[in-house]
Amino acid sequence: MHGLVRLLLAVVAMSAYPLAHAAAITFSASGANPAGIQATVDAFRTSLGTLNSNVPGSFGTGRREINWDGVPDALSAPNNLPANFFNVNSPRGVIFGTPGTGFQVSATAASGTPVEFGNINPTYPDLFQTFSPQRLFTALGSDIVDVNFFVPGSATPAFTTAFGAVFTDVDLASVTSLQFFGLSNQSLGTFFAPVGPVANASLSFLGVQFNAGETIGRVRITSGNSALGPYAEPRAAAIPEPPTALLLALAFVAMTGLHRMQLLRSRIRRKGHGSVLSR
Repeated sequence: MHGLVRLLLAVVAMSAYPLAHAAAITFSASGANPAGIQATVDAFRTSLGTLNSNVPGSFGTGRREINWDGVPDALSAPNNLPANFFNVNSPRGVIFGTPGTGFQVSATAASGTPVEFGNINPTYPDLFQTFSPQRLFTALGSDIVDVNFFVPGSATPAFTTAFGAVFTDVDLASVTSLQFFGLSNQSLGTFFAPVGPVANASLSFLGVQFNAGETIGRVRITSGNSALGPYAEPRAAAIPEPPTALLLALAFVAMTGLHRMQLLRSRIRRKGHGSVLSR
């Protein structure tokens, strides 16, 4: 990608609401290494508030973060990650879905499995890097990951007000993106990750915070080779209207059938087509 770095820029795209009723602050940066995006990631974290403990229930304020390094070797490459790992094993209030076949977190050097998805393609370690060592995340068989929010440790649908992710090796503008949906499944906008400044192994951060009363029930991540950023604390949502409730139920059943949970980036593509999630 060859896009502009956007920091604290209010952006609303493809919103189902009138522009006057929707507001978003975008945190965006790219760099050749973690230091190149660290200040923007930290600014996003500060805007969301205190980092909460990974325990069941909602604190009501603050933020939670997903770090792939918290996944054990037994659930990392070459093994798949359950879609609900970060709601059941480590309660952080998210369950993942994908049109693909599942999710995988890359291996550590000590495991004996090639790092940075070298188990899938031996060239990938030359294309990707991590934001925090040593793991990356990807969906398998698709370039889409849906992040659904729940009160941590429960099946109660929840909403958040912000979400961010770190991607690696973003080479094309207007491809790798975060699309936000409200509790009634209406689009709140699509935002694109910035292109990395180097051909391989760059890092790109994109975080979006809504501040006009919008409630995010789902985030769709398209094409990602990235490090996952923080998101605002999930809070219990009112029971949705029947059509929305049906969508949520179907999503939950689909995710259950997949074997549950993890984050970003579906099919890993070679540079020029996307990125992988890092953190």
